[in-house]
Amino acid sequence: MSPSQTGHIRVLVVDDHELFRQGVCAILNRSDGIEVVDQAEDGRQALAKCRQHLPDVVLMDINMPVCDGLEATRQIKREHPYVKILILTVSDAEESLFEAVKAGASGYVLKNASPNEVLESVKRVSAGEPVIPGNLAMQIISEFSKPAEKPVRQQVDALTEREIEVLRYLSVGATNKDIAAALFISENTVRNHVRNILEKLHLSNRVQAAAYAIREGYTMNRPGGGEDA
Repeated sequence: MSPSQTGHIRVLVVDDHELFRQGVCAILNRSDGIEVVDQAEDGRQALAKCRQHLPDVVLMDINMPVCDGLEATRQIKREHPYVKILILTVSDAEESLFEAVKAGASGYVLKNASPNEVLESVKRVSAGEPVIPGNLAMQIISEFSKPAEKPVRQQVDALTEREIEVLRYLSVGATNKDIAAALFISENTVRNHVRNILEKLHLSNRVQAAAYAIREGYTMNRPGGGEDA
């Protein structure tokens, strides 16, 4: 089920430290718009419980026994590409954090973040917005700005004119709200366009789409309004 069907963002919390995990669950359960559907203590459990619950968002620790968060992210995104993964991390300097975002995670939240920051991050990734600060975003863009293996024109030809318009807005980090206002369409329609763009270009997230757009020249001046991390 999606948040639009239930009215709640359904979250799976994955961390091998029980005390911390329970604290995160308590924070999430205090929000009217969020429901913790289950918990897991390692990546293997996370994959099994994703199959069971199909959550909207997975809050994923990186360093865990049995199967770490990086490998779990790869497996979950492979099986369930529309499940959003938000990395829980003690430091934004971890190399594995960069690899997790490359694997399809929508960003990260620090373990010492405030409850409001955690809640806001979950809501943003559920809505399809990345939670990635500028320094890491530039690393991702640099990585995905390398020459494409597939012919560029073949990829772009798969997009409709409207999807190319949306892609141009993604290139400047516009939010769904920004794009909806600029194109006079609903945010739900924008989400559908973004999903189609990612599918057709074989990309995992909006950051990769932005990098693709920049690399291939599908850019524009940044619209006013929202900002993405």
